[in-house]
Amino acid sequence: MQDWFGNHPVITYVLILACILYIFNAVFRVQRLPILKEVLVHIIMMIGAFVLFILQVDKLPIIQCMSVAIIMMLMLRGRQLYDKLRSKNGKTETNTETGQS
Repeated sequence: MQDWFGNHPVITYVLILACILYIFNAVFRVQRLPILKEVLVHIIMMIGAFVLFILQVDKLPIIQCMSVAIIMMLMLRGRQLYDKLRSKNGKTETNTETGQS
């Protein structure tokens, strides 16, 4: 897999940048920034993605590690949704048992 990423540098860079953008938006973004700050943050992330791209080309598993991080974030999101649905159904069941609506 490392050889394939080394032979396709544009795809590798785009994957790294996409992972960085998803992780930033899912974890660190609290609210929308003004447009100039948003552009500055994205430019800095592009520079950081280039640094990670160089490390990926030097045979470090950057994309694989970011993929594991994204999978763990999706598992957490799924667990949060499950708990939310479960608590919502639990409240409905207790309300019907006591006769409240």
